[in-house]
Amino acid sequence: MPFAGVDEIDMTIDGADEVDACFNLIKGGGGALLREKILAANSRKLVIIVDETKQVGRLGKFPLPVEIIPFAAQLTLRQLRKLGCDPEIRTAAGGQNFITDNGNLIADCRFGAISDPKETSLALNRIPGVVENGLFCAMTDTLIVGHADGRVTAADRP
Repeated sequence: MPFAGVDEIDMTIDGADEVDACFNLIKGGGGALLREKILAANSRKLVIIVDETKQVGRLGKFPLPVEIIPFAAQLTLRQLRKLGCDPEIRTAAGGQNFITDNGNLIADCRFGAISDPKETSLALNRIPGVVENGLFCAMTDTLIVGHADGRVTAADRP
């Protein structure tokens, strides 16, 4: 069924590259962050499943993916640097630029620890040329974690 006929999505189940104690996420390691965020934002419930290595005290160990348009990408990268990160255009096999399903580029931004994910997300999205970023703040309803010892834990958003 095309999305034009869908009013709401009951549940989205997905993974994440990182998750903090407040259930904020970094997603987009696979390059589909825009589509994943659209689905998550239109879902009544977002369930995230990760292994314990994805849990962090603060987001930022994993480079933050930011989807940018190809037009004037270098200007957009310059603006990203002003936010205190080191952005790098993601490449695919063979050294070509990785192109998203939407025809855009991914800038993998190394911020280090992200102290305020919500404000960082807002600041990124204010930059002309940025389509969306991989910070998913206050969207996760349930987090399921697989542990190395075989245990599985589940918790609802604090």
